[in-house]
Amino acid sequence: MNDAANAPLWSPTPEQIARSRIHDFMQWLEVRKGLRFDDYNALWQWSVDELSAFWECVWQYFDVKSSAPYTRVLDAERMPGATWFEGARLNLAEQVFRFHEGQSDADAPAIIAKSETRPLSTMTWGEMKRQIASVAATLRDMGVEPGDRVVSYMPNIPETVIAFYACASIGAVWSSCSPDMGTPSVLDRFGQIAPKVLFAVDGYRYGGKDFDRKEVVASLAQALPSVKHIVLLPYLDAGARIDGAIPWAETIGREAVPAFEQLPFDHPLWIVYSSGTTGMPKPIVHGHGGVLLEGLKGHCLQLDMGEDDRFMWFTTTGWIMWNSQVTGLLTGSAIAIYDGNPGYPDLSCLWRFAEEAKLTMFGAGAAYFGNCMKANIRPKEWVDTGRLRAIGSTGSPLPAEAFHWVYEEIGQHVLLASISGGTDIAASFVGASPIVPLHAGEMQCRGLGIAVYAVDEQGRALVDEVGELVVTKPMPSMPLYFWNDPEGRRYRESYFDTYPGWWRHGDWLRITPRGGAVIYGRSDTTINRHGIRMGTSEIYRVVENLPEVLDSLVVDLEYLGRESYMPLFVVLRPGVVLDDALRTRINAAIRGSLSARHVPNDIFAVSEIPRTLTGKKMELPVKKLLLGMRVDEVANPDAMSNPGSLAYYIDFAAQRQAASARG
Repeated sequence: MNDAANAPLWSPTPEQIARSRIHDFMQWLEVRKGLRFDDYNALWQWSVDELSAFWECVWQYFDVKSSAPYTRVLDAERMPGATWFEGARLNLAEQVFRFHEGQSDADAPAIIAKSETRPLSTMTWGEMKRQIASVAATLRDMGVEPGDRVVSYMPNIPETVIAFYACASIGAVWSSCSPDMGTPSVLDRFGQIAPKVLFAVDGYRYGGKDFDRKEVVASLAQALPSVKHIVLLPYLDAGARIDGAIPWAETIGREAVPAFEQLPFDHPLWIVYSSGTTGMPKPIVHGHGGVLLEGLKGHCLQLDMGEDDRFMWFTTTGWIMWNSQVTGLLTGSAIAIYDGNPGYPDLSCLWRFAEEAKLTMFGAGAAYFGNCMKANIRPKEWVDTGRLRAIGSTGSPLPAEAFHWVYEEIGQHVLLASISGGTDIAASFVGASPIVPLHAGEMQCRGLGIAVYAVDEQGRALVDEVGELVVTKPMPSMPLYFWNDPEGRRYRESYFDTYPGWWRHGDWLRITPRGGAVIYGRSDTTINRHGIRMGTSEIYRVVENLPEVLDSLVVDLEYLGRESYMPLFVVLRPGVVLDDALRTRINAAIRGSLSARHVPNDIFAVSEIPRTLTGKKMELPVKKLLLGMRVDEVANPDAMSNPGSLAYYIDFAAQRQAASARG
């Protein structure tokens, strides 16, 4: 690769290094453990070579509060099935409550919020703690016990944060869907986990338009017989009611003493969901202890967050970055949340919110920054960007030109924290460090304690070559299991079949000679739209339910830093023509049942969908064809039931490449 000689876009000053939390951690290691490291790469190497020692040091350095001590850090370096911090009993929410305990600190901002329906508001640490304790007491009165599931159909607003931490404090298991998701998509998720309580809103506003969700909430309640209680927040209409629902105001109106259920390290904290590429979305369970340790390490040592920060990552409640944002409170930082369309009324709205909220760190999906760049948005000319010390990007590869845009249009002083991880592990495999120079198009480092490598098909580690992203040693934040997968078969098949004993994530990765990382997109067929992972099967269920459509295939062409392009190919019934009216109906069905992010860029009519001899759609071969690979590299005609079907896609790829060459 040709980037080895590139000058860095940003380098930390000696003063910045000395002030950083990771520098303090390294000094702590030297004083307390007799360990000295010359640079980040040396620290990373020790952190993966001495895995147990590293994570024990993270526990000790951050003084994790536990009511019972652990007997050992790690039973064995095996995957899956590693057991961490046996014997310890703790609660993630209790760790958050250790900050701002004095009366003066209680008045410090904890949650700064704004939405298309609400003006800027601030909730203090004291009020946040009071409301969490009240909602937790309400949940207990409802009969919610440790291990029971509590689900949310609410947007990114303070009430959702309160409900989550109330749930965590009593040991209930949280799960969330964004209210822009339709009933079938939500039921595909919540229907698998038998929730006892549903928190919901009556509707929301997005892009200046109101979306009433009362009927959706009622249909969810009817389709989920396990739900015993509904808590309704009138978010769109102050007078909104649903029969049998408890008003949100009643849950926060009591004075209760904060109480934290003491739980094993591996007690379930939340359930998040895979994209659903191969069927129903997989319910992924993460634990209190793993999320706690990874949150402290990632936010503090990698992103350099602390009590003086104001941190926002623009997200919906259906993306893992919402979970990451709310666990930012573990650092004592205030979090800032925005609910609405980031491009409404124009792309300046989030930058103006950043100034209003006095953010020190502002994160969003890479696509947002790409859109700002293409629209010639110049934040530093509109707002004061001087308070910002870091810009965060994730969700898809950020192209090198967008790195330059950040430094030209936001400021030379900021650290661009480009990170890449996954819903699956609630962490970043590769990302940022305040003590490492930054190069355009490249993430600075591999995450501490994460043995991540790029490997070839034989499992040999590669440097400066693109390979499969694998993790060769366990992480505390890896899934405990999949819900309703008692023998762990689906879990093993999802991550450990390709390289037994290693986690294969499904991303193309290159590790640079200086220790940085470049992600080149998905190596499998999971769709990744603006950071939201979704499955093709969800789209097929909607599209192929339409009377005009017989078959379909969708691929996401996100690779090598290009903007995501998702075409949908449909086989229509005889006599049906793909006109604008049918395209509109298809898109409306997808948007209504799933979300706007599932809507394809284009729809094309084809005569047949390529299939294997066993009848499986050949998504990955078609994707590779459309990305420019030769047909003999991606498909074996003898293994196909209809090899002639590939001719259309070969021609389609040639036309796209020719159009791209013409500019």
